[in-house]
Amino acid sequence: MHQLPLPHSSAIAHSQQLTAQIIQKIAAHHNQIPFADFMHMALYAPGLGYYHVGNQKLGQYGDFITAPEISPLFSYSLAYYLNTLYTHISASLGAYILEVGAGSGKMALHLLQYLQQQNSLPEKYYILELSPDLQQKQQHLLQQKLPDIYPRIVWLDTLPQNFKGIILANEVLDAMPVHLLSWQANQLQEKYVSYHHPKQSFYFTDGELSHPLLSQKGEYIASLQHHTSPYITEVNLLAESWLASIADCLEAGVCIVIDYGFPEQEYYHPDRNTGTLMCHYQHHSHTDPFFYPGLQDITAHVNFTALANTAVQHAMQVNAFTTQAYFLLGNHLVEFAQQQIATSPSSNIYPISQAVRTLTLAEEMGELFKVLVLSKNITMPAPHFTDLRQHL
Repeated sequence: MHQLPLPHSSAIAHSQQLTAQIIQKIAAHHNQIPFADFMHMALYAPGLGYYHVGNQKLGQYGDFITAPEISPLFSYSLAYYLNTLYTHISASLGAYILEVGAGSGKMALHLLQYLQQQNSLPEKYYILELSPDLQQKQQHLLQQKLPDIYPRIVWLDTLPQNFKGIILANEVLDAMPVHLLSWQANQLQEKYVSYHHPKQSFYFTDGELSHPLLSQKGEYIASLQHHTSPYITEVNLLAESWLASIADCLEAGVCIVIDYGFPEQEYYHPDRNTGTLMCHYQHHSHTDPFFYPGLQDITAHVNFTALANTAVQHAMQVNAFTTQAYFLLGNHLVEFAQQQIATSPSSNIYPISQAVRTLTLAEEMGELFKVLVLSKNITMPAPHFTDLRQHL
């Protein structure tokens, strides 16, 4: 990976500490662990994993950028949709919002600013954040920018019970550890990670399936269409169990999932024979998950059909599925941009226009990112944006 920038010496030392822990785990499990275990340690090992340390992750000087980081227009449009939902559900539920994985805190900031202007502030805005570093950043930003609203914001470390309100998950599921399934000569196996001591490097091996559900998943994937061998793809068991836990904690309300991904027919297309696994390091996207563990993000696209099926299995309704472009444009993104342009100096017109393009164009974020709207025990209004549920 010579094209990637080299980390500084202290970052390399940090990665070496995490690498040593991963090597120990591999040695304790007959020199191989499922890739899902490797990914979990690389991202979430206490004090060492990517999401548990203080390196810059988001924005211009981080490793990747999310839609709320690009422009507040994203959050204004989302807030507009939440405000329309309030007119239908808040009388019976109360106005409560739970954001899962709040990143830098900018989405919460701009959501609350818009809702305050509309006199629609939630009674409480809960944030479930597992990264200590990101939680500190969120608290600093929101206390500084929203001192009058800050007392309404509550951080959680577990999902609440009997929650009534709206749950938001923007770019949460893509960072959950995935199992890698592999077909070689039409034989289904799982990708494991081993370590070669003389070469001081991690490498992939194939082995038996590590979880009983993977056999069922593999058979189903193979039944969708005939794919050539070799074929590698991902299964995100954690995403499905996460949504099941969301359904269990949600007594009544709405869950909105925004992430990049595909319906299953597209996700497991025969031509997508190397899967969707991607790594992000200092705004370089690449496919080597073994590059300095703990210093880079590792992600996989989301299977939205699997999420929708899980929702139905847990007494939730699938109310809408659409692209980010359709969702934002249907929730006044252009109008918000025009308002910004009208009150901004001429030097800001291009950045505002460019943000709209990045958020909505097909070759940018507009089609790759999807929005899934789920509900439980409430009557939802019909979506006022193009609905693509027939493609799930």
